Amino acid sequence: MDEIQQQQLNEIREFTYQLFHDDPTGHDYEHMRRVALMAKKIAKEEGRDPFLCEAAGWLHDVGDRKLFSDPDQAIDEMNIFLDHISIHNQAKHDINHVISTISFKEGKTPATWTGKIVQDADRLDAIGAIGIARTFQYGGANNQLIYKQGNPHTSIQHFYDKLLKIKDKLHTSYAKQIAMERHRWMLLFLEQFHKEWGTDK
Repeated sequence: MDEIQQQQLNEIREFTYQLFHDDPTGHDYEHMRRVALMAKKIAKEEGRDPFLCEAAGWLHDVGDRKLFSDPDQAIDEMNIFLDHISIHNQAKHDINHVISTISFKEGKTPATWTGKIVQDADRLDAIGAIGIARTFQYGGANNQLIYKQGNPHTSIQHFYDKLLKIKDKLHTSYAKQIAMERHRWMLLFLEQFHKEWGTDK
């Protein structure tokens, strides 16, 4: 990574911090940091572009409809910023592709390896110990119950609807290796949770 790219990443980090540092839902600056650094690590392991994957990782939640009242404006402002720091057009296009395709809810598969890598990094941050913590942070921020039998909109149900499915939806061999341990932690947590709640499964 050359000096210009490093400076661009520094500016992208600051841009990301200004957008997400006070987010209370588990999509804060630290989430962006973990995803960016994991994307960089996966890219190196998979022989892909670590600079582009890290940059896209920092910006992957810009315009997320859960987080922005005007998603289109957020995307436009990001693109103006990327032009300002001289990110070339192909890289800007790739970053926008990542943003538009990595959502679990949309069920899309990114067409580029950059997208696949950032999607893997984002999904890894949704599982394991950090994923458990983020699930309840998001639930609390959205007035969601922890658990209630028969209620499909609880934080515990989210594990069964989404999080336990993630390890089988990853693209890269490196991410799949990491996911195995994180998946086991979630199973152990759910087993203990149901014992304590009185609803053994």
